[in-house]
Amino acid sequence: MFATRTFLAGIILTCGAALSGYAQDAPAPAPVNAGGKWVEISAEDKMTLAKKTRFELEADNFLRDSAYHKPRIQIFCENGKYKFANFIPNVKLGPPDHPGFFWGQPQLEVLVRVDESHSRHGWNWLRARSLSMDKGTVRELIGAKVFKIEFRTPEGPDIAEFSPASLSLDRTGKACDLSPKRPSSDD
Repeated sequence: MFATRTFLAGIILTCGAALSGYAQDAPAPAPVNAGGKWVEISAEDKMTLAKKTRFELEADNFLRDSAYHKPRIQIFCENGKYKFANFIPNVKLGPPDHPGFFWGQPQLEVLVRVDESHSRHGWNWLRARSLSMDKGTVRELIGAKVFKIEFRTPEGPDIAEFSPASLSLDRTGKACDLSPKRPSSDD
């Protein structure tokens, strides 16, 4: 009888400790639809109380070396201001082709199609896993119907195709202070 009570008390204490520990871990913020194929993930930093928002858009296609994960674009904002955006191809990138303007940070040249306009950009190469997009291209992206990125991989060029139409511009305006921009000219 004593052994049974001790055993049950131990189980109750263990379950209570587990629930207490679980209650302290905040659940991951759930993504919500931000219009079209876009999702928005918002959270508040516990230490700084900064309001952080991330918009994500998954590509329409798989690339030749990735049958599991499609490329995606992430736009990061904090306290109502745009911070940065990344293109994550989910395949190995080719080597950088030139140094950047500041501090010689390596860049990879990409060809971007926004609707019917084409332009070349040197995007910062981030650990061979992603490319840092420039703000002007992000502004073109959020107002586009068609968006494609051609970039180099070790096996040659590949193209990620996106359908960015129907993004809620009210959401990006509020979370990032971003407004769409029309492409300036064709190359």
